[in-house]
Order: sequence, then C-alpha cells, then structure tokens
Amino acid sequence: MATILAGAFFAPSIAWAEKLTINANQIKWFKSQAIGKPVGNGLIWRGGLHLTSDNEQFGGLSDITFTSTQGDVTMVTDTGRFVSGRLQYGENAAPIAIENATIERVQNSKGVNLPTIFSRDPESLDTIYRNGKAFAVRVGFEHLTRVADFNLIDGKPGGAAIEYTIPNWITRQRNNGSLESLCIAPPASPVAGSTLMILEDVRDDKRNHRAWLSGKRDGGDLSVKAENGFRPTACAFTQNGDLLILYRDVGIFGFSMQLRMVRASDVQKNNVLFGEKLLEANGGDVDNMEGLATHIGTNNETIITILSDDNFRGWERTLLLQFELVKKF
Repeated sequence: MATILAGAFFAPSIAWAEKLTINANQIKWFKSQAIGKPVGNGLIWRGGLHLTSDNEQFGGLSDITFTSTQGDVTMVTDTGRFVSGRLQYGENAAPIAIENATIERVQNSKGVNLPTIFSRDPESLDTIYRNGKAFAVRVGFEHLTRVADFNLIDGKPGGAAIEYTIPNWITRQRNNGSLESLCIAPPASPVAGSTLMILEDVRDDKRNHRAWLSGKRDGGDLSVKAENGFRPTACAFTQNGDLLILYRDVGIFGFSMQLRMVRASDVQKNNVLFGEKLLEANGGDVDNMEGLATHIGTNNETIITILSDDNFRGWERTLLLQFELVKKF
C-alpha cells in the first residue's frame, strides 16, 4: 500500500487546491478563566479562535488532525472538502491564526470529486504515521458510510481515495447517526495501530453506542457508554495511549459538550468505554463541538484541540479551542 500511496495521486490534488484566507479572532476567556489558568479536571486553558472566511465553501468543519510537528492541520467539511493550513501561535503559546490555508475537494477511489451529497459527508479523520512520520490521513464518512485513506504531501491530503475495509454492519448504517468518530491508536497503546470507530446513534442491546476496533489481534466490537443525552462526536488518543472522547448535547438553550478520558488499558474489544470527565461546558463558551485532536507541544506537553461545526448556519460558529492536558492516570 505504501508504494501506491507514494505514486501519481498527488498531481490532481495540488492542481485543484484553492488558496483560502481564514479570518481568526482570538478567544482569550473560557468558563471565565484567562489563558494559562486551570479549567475542568486536569486541563489548562490555552486559548482559542473564532474562524470565518469570505469563501462560501468554508464552514461545516467536522474534525481536525495535525499532520506535522510544525502546526500543520487538516480539517474536513460536511460538503466533502479538505481545509488545510498551519496554526500560528503567539504570547503564552496561544493560537492566533491559520496561515497558508487551502481548500480542496475530496475525491473518490477513481480520483474524481465526490459526485453526490449522499457520498460527501466526511465526519472524522486522523493521521497515519509510518516510522514516526505522517504520510496519510484516514477519513470516516457517514450516510454513504465508509472509511478511506488519502496520501499527504507537504502536510496536506489529496488525490484518489484508498478504501479501508470495515465490517458490513457499519457500512449498512446509511444515515446521519452512523460513523461519527475515528482515531488511530499510537505505538504506546496496548492496541497500537488499531483504528477505533464510534457510531453516534447506533446502539447495542444496553442502549450504549456501538463501536469497532480494527486489527487481526485486537479487533472486535465494543461500545461507548451512553451519557444523559450526550452523544459521542469525536475521539483522539494521547501519546501514551489514553483515549479522549468528545460528547455533544443540544438543548433549547444551545449546545453543551463533555470531554472524557479512558485509560489506555481499558481500550479493548468487548469493553464498554466511559472514562473520567475532564470538562463540561455550555452556553457561549462552546458551540456545536464535533472535532478533536491531540498533539505534542514545544515543551513536550499534550495539547488538546476541540473544533466546532457551524453547519453553514449563521447562528452557529466555527470555534477552535485548545487545552493543555495535565491530568495523569
């Protein structure tokens, strides 16, 4: 597969990428705390951004992943596009901008732009590493439920999709509550290299959210515990193999979110994942929080990034929030 990924899929990707200007207004306060102050359980608020653009294709950002150690990020949109750029930081290591941004159509396995609305709803992605270097991203789609890999060049994905095999019971879920979360276990994890997939509203016999873990040795079904109206929208592993799960709820007064951390040793087939709550927030501090990523900061600290999806609606916002994880199991 590596030989195919390194091949001629790059050229159409680069040719069709469009430069994008992203406006970023800095967010300095979260839950009434200034940048650098503790929030929740074992987190430090690192600052955030309210993102906008004059490009009408910008919006609907469903997930985010880091593709380099220099701050390169890629996000996916509800309309089947990759948005890539480099996060810039300022005082107190707070995010201040996204520069060198591009927007590009996601392609199918034939190298053609995804043809229908039903086929172009990516909801999750994570970076694939080989020998410690990022070389592709793995993307999960709902509605026409499937998973595919896309090669990276200069930190940005593109080219023809390379289909990734998943169980039939997942591909049969053809709706808005199917494959919402996808993340790849790091080398330190007991299930290193496995891909965890969580379905938002497909339930087991105990009404928990069904999930699946790939791999010949570690693969199998598991579930994520249901939590008082909150539904899982994203997942991300930390460097040591602990698992973060982002949850969202929608009420008459707006959005709420939860962030929970599951011990690395608990991420196994046949288990019910739940974990310890690190953060809960609502009101103006959050929006429709759907994306989640982790990366290692300049001082070897774990940074958590949470992203919101504005659904291309004027009353919702695209927020990028960052926290330092100091909680240890």
